[in-house]
Amino acid sequence: MVFSSYLFLFYFLPTALLFYYLVPRRVKHLVLTLVSYVFYGWANPLFSLLLLLSTLIDYLAGLVMVLGGPRAWRQPIQRLDPEGRRTRRQRIALVVSMCANVAMLGFFKYFNFAVDSVNGVVSWLGLPELGLDSVIRVTLPVGISFYTFQSMSYAIDVYRGQATAIKSFIDFACFETMYPQLVAGPIIRFQEVADQLAHRTHTIQKFARGAAFLSLGLAKKVLIANPCGKIADEAFGAGSLYAIDAWYGVTAYAFQIYFDFSGYSDMAIGLGLMLGFMFAKNFDSPYVSQSITEFWRRWHISLSTWLRDYLYIPLGGSRKGPRRTYVNLAIVMLLGGLWHGAAWTFVIWGGLHGLLLAFERARGGMPLYHALPSLVRTSLTFTLVLVTWVFFRAPDVVTAARYLGAMFGMGVPQEGAGLLGGLIYRPYYVGTFAIAALVTWTCPQTWDWTRTLTWRRSLAILLIFGLSVVALLTQAFNPFIYYIF
Repeated sequence: MVFSSYLFLFYFLPTALLFYYLVPRRVKHLVLTLVSYVFYGWANPLFSLLLLLSTLIDYLAGLVMVLGGPRAWRQPIQRLDPEGRRTRRQRIALVVSMCANVAMLGFFKYFNFAVDSVNGVVSWLGLPELGLDSVIRVTLPVGISFYTFQSMSYAIDVYRGQATAIKSFIDFACFETMYPQLVAGPIIRFQEVADQLAHRTHTIQKFARGAAFLSLGLAKKVLIANPCGKIADEAFGAGSLYAIDAWYGVTAYAFQIYFDFSGYSDMAIGLGLMLGFMFAKNFDSPYVSQSITEFWRRWHISLSTWLRDYLYIPLGGSRKGPRRTYVNLAIVMLLGGLWHGAAWTFVIWGGLHGLLLAFERARGGMPLYHALPSLVRTSLTFTLVLVTWVFFRAPDVVTAARYLGAMFGMGVPQEGAGLLGGLIYRPYYVGTFAIAALVTWTCPQTWDWTRTLTWRRSLAILLIFGLSVVALLTQAFNPFIYYIF
């Protein structure tokens, strides 16, 4: 089930909110947990069992770290001393949590990729008999990349003494499975919502702002991302295309992935507000960045900070000299690319960003073009991002190389390449492309614009929501890029 659907907007959401607000406060978390399991298991109920297993493992790991034995259950749970030594029991609990989450993520997300990669290598070497004869094809559970990272961060934070373990399984399950951010983030840290789980307010103002977030996020997805996605699909699916068409197509994809994912994040934040929760901002106008370093401070903030706190810093960060810093950046971005998808194109995408980050770090955090005017810096940074997006979007490395060749004028377009223009330069698509650019570089962010809801803004939001609902009726094309990550 996705947010941008009639099923969710007009059936699931009203029913879930009705139950949530009708029940007493003491059972709200139970109701929210149950409806979240319904939401998650809608397409495949078996996936809910995997989610429950992940929840149980990290809940128990947190308790094992802070409780010394059965009698300790009756005592208040104390946060571990951040500077204190850890016992063998505590270290084992952390290792079990991390190994279980990584094993689940690794098997379900990378089993097929590993088998195909091995078979591809041995076939290339002329030794097909050494290939893996596997008839098993593993189905990727929805959102497993997000909830395993979120669950694992809880155990790590408890071990570090940065969060207090929670006794109530229902409260922990509520944190782990909340449907607003379950399948596509933002990746919520337990310490960010721990106080809200215990005490939070439900106000008309908060609910109204949540509804505004939901409406504007839906509009980003339906009115902008989907049409831009059609442009990108036609361009990347073309066997041959002119340079101008290639740049137009990858720019449309840049708009698609930004408005698709930031729109979904807006909807998640809005739904959280409607339930009384405040989630952190996940996007901060990334395409206005003037360096790749700045881009990663603004893009998918919950993931980039997770990678920083749980991978880059434990690897040594920048504390062990320049060379180690560059290696750490490369490792983090390679793994970040692989986190996004089980394909070599994602690894290359992550590797390119790692190289760019290391290069800027070597120059004191500045790009090669730092002395140029700000508009030029923004344009060049966006161009670099576009080049890397080719690998993110292309189905394989060969397609990505061919597309990059078309962007930079290498090769002669085949006969019939001009026919693509009749598909991607229709007034509707060109108009949506222009609106996407206008919103990207001139309009305020949803986070800021919804702080004060005047009657004019409320009327505009209602109109935008209505247009989005109408668009859902007419669009057969309604993918969600991050839904499979």
